[in-house]
Amino acid sequence: MTMPKTRHFLFVLLMLCGFLHSVSYAGDLAAGRAKAEMMCQTCHGMDGQALAPMVAHISGQQEDYIVGQLENYRSGKRHHEQMTIISQSLTDEDIANLATWYSSMKVTIEVPE
Repeated sequence: MTMPKTRHFLFVLLMLCGFLHSVSYAGDLAAGRAKAEMMCQTCHGMDGQALAPMVAHISGQQEDYIVGQLENYRSGKRHHEQMTIISQSLTDEDIANLATWYSSMKVTIEVPE
C-alpha cells in the first residue's frame, strides 16, 4: 500500500519542480525589448529573424533554451567570438528578460508539399 502513496508523492514533487523551474525564468517583456534594442537587434533583429548567414534565428525559441544558451556563452561552456563577449555583460535578470522577449514571439512554419 505504500507504493501508491510514494508514486503520488513523487508525481506531485515532479510537478512542483517543473512549475518552479518554469517560474524562475519569468522575465519582464518590456525590459527584454529594451535590452534587445540595445544589444541584440544588430545581429538577431528585433523580431529575432537574423539576416546574416551565420546568425541564429531566435524568435519563438523556447524560453528555457534561450536562457540556457546565454548562460553557456557567459560561463564559457559554449563559445562564439561575439556572443561570448556580449553575454559577459548580461545579468541573470537580463537573460530572463531577453528570453521572455524572444520566446514570446510567434513563428509560423510552412512545410513544403
